[in-house]
Amino acid sequence: MSETSTIVPWTYCPSLTRYERWKTRAVHIGDIGIGGANPIRVQSMTTTDTMDTVATVAQSIRMIEAGCELVRITAPSRKEAENLAEIKKQLKAAGFTTPLVADIHFTPNAAEIAARIVEKVRVNPGNYADKKKFDVREYTDTQYNAELERIRERFTPLVKICKEHGTAMRIGTNHGSLSDRILNRYGDTPLGMVESAFEFLRICRDEDYHQIVLSMKASNVQVMVQAYRLLVHRMLSEGWDYPLHLGVTEAGDGEDGRVKSAAGIGALLEDGIGDTVRVSLTEDPEFEIPVARALVARYADRSTHAEIPVVTDVPLDPFGHERRHTTEVLNIGAKHVPVVMADLSGKEKITPATLFAWGYRYSVPLDKWNITDQACDYAFIGKNSIDFEIPGTLGIIQEHAVWQQDKQKDRHYPFHQQASYLAGAERHPQLNIVYSTLPNLNDALIAALNNDPTAVLLIDTYNTHGMAEQRRLFFSLMEAGCETPVIIGRAYGSIDKDDLVLHSSTDIGPLFLDGLGDGIFIADEDGGREDLVCRTAFGILQATRTRTSKTEYISCPSCGRTLFDLQETTARIRARTSHLKGIKIGIMGCIVNGPGEMADADYGYVGTGPGVITLYKEKEVVKRNVPSEKAVDELIGLIKEHGDWVEVAEV
Repeated sequence: MSETSTIVPWTYCPSLTRYERWKTRAVHIGDIGIGGANPIRVQSMTTTDTMDTVATVAQSIRMIEAGCELVRITAPSRKEAENLAEIKKQLKAAGFTTPLVADIHFTPNAAEIAARIVEKVRVNPGNYADKKKFDVREYTDTQYNAELERIRERFTPLVKICKEHGTAMRIGTNHGSLSDRILNRYGDTPLGMVESAFEFLRICRDEDYHQIVLSMKASNVQVMVQAYRLLVHRMLSEGWDYPLHLGVTEAGDGEDGRVKSAAGIGALLEDGIGDTVRVSLTEDPEFEIPVARALVARYADRSTHAEIPVVTDVPLDPFGHERRHTTEVLNIGAKHVPVVMADLSGKEKITPATLFAWGYRYSVPLDKWNITDQACDYAFIGKNSIDFEIPGTLGIIQEHAVWQQDKQKDRHYPFHQQASYLAGAERHPQLNIVYSTLPNLNDALIAALNNDPTAVLLIDTYNTHGMAEQRRLFFSLMEAGCETPVIIGRAYGSIDKDDLVLHSSTDIGPLFLDGLGDGIFIADEDGGREDLVCRTAFGILQATRTRTSKTEYISCPSCGRTLFDLQETTARIRARTSHLKGIKIGIMGCIVNGPGEMADADYGYVGTGPGVITLYKEKEVVKRNVPSEKAVDELIGLIKEHGDWVEVAEV
């Protein structure tokens, strides 16, 4: 399939090897434009009570001063929608004309009021005309079409108001709130998400209304990326070009939220997809803006990158996830989870304490190692040697010349440069790490790798469009039928800790989302941040759902609908449950996305009224109206009841 063909089965972006933004139509929202030749916009959402005008205006100003270009405010009922006029008035009096967006879910009448006041309304197709009942039944075509007509009657008045008043609209599908109708026909899938938006989009088009932005949000990053790609593919097939708003919903807080957001949003930005971005963190909204700006900033001059050979065939499905088939070399490749390799090559001397940041804690009194859930699998020590007994789960990688002196040591393996490897340098009988980049990959190396069952390729890139270059390297291996495992390596220098987390997640995460990669190696050339690099490496694998090493929190960013302090509650739940490796806990401030997102979580904690919580086991309600002061204990009890609780291990 030619990359330049009209619409081929894998097409979802202008190019897989040349950075180019997908040219969408321009949609005008107040004084700013989204899509077209406009820059990628950043936005966020207030967390205050919309009826608290003073607080909402003050928080909006903080967001705007942080760089927010659109301010979204929840309007759960008529009174909040009407109060948007006062909020807008006070912002204008303070000298701010930033467009406002009304966030609508279950209340069409609130949407119709807001559309006459603010510059944009956001509607969620799964909530606007449907109430989620988890009703499992078959729909005949006649019944399905009748449902679509019901939606048309409910939704058309809003479309006409928006068209009359020049109000833009975001049709924002959320993976956690698909209607029962969609779930029964399409399943809980990216295709279902796209069709949910298209049901509403077709109505808009029938009314000749096109001031529309689309989004496909999910807390599952794999689903989110696949849904956006499929959305673009379907639009290209139809000849449509509506702008896209990007976001990973319920990403959480801290480093975890940033890694998850960067992996998902970055996977799309890397391929030129996206016209506006919101990073959903369980933090005050003004802290979301710098993260979004940092993600977007990398693409201002990306088109000047070094040339990458064009793609003639795409050997993977961009709308699904299937891991590349590789051979097994020790614990690398095949069905093993991706390994994490630490970079200790810059150390003057390596001692047991050096490994502390990488998950290995040595007890001198007990003379034993304690190994954490986030302990690296291999350590690249460069020209160093180790003179102590290494932990039993750790492998050591050394420069080839040094390895030849240490090759009798247990679990010590050589690092080969491509030229010496091809020249016949001595090899370890079990594992040999071979370094290469796409410009150096050639037929001779691929042939040697194919004939070496001990080889693992460590890839690197110096291209500013590095993710695409490394993906192209994988395609070359797959085209040649080479099943050698690959560790994805990236080096970073002269970079602050926040950008280190965001850049590595954006550069490496998308490859794992496509099933590419058997290991990860992040080299921090600035040094001194080994614990951060370790957490980030494991975080990327967890965010892409390729290796689980800790508890996952599906935590919404809070808004005016939130019925408890999300940041405080998330911290309390995390403090009690962070040792439960592999458990997913959903923490939702209200019912809007709660029930649906519970289907992707093992346990759910959802605000359903002032001071009361509903607990879920997956998507099933287990306990209603639990007083919030008792709810965390009740959640722990629920986890214990289902056999997923373990006591905190003593170190």
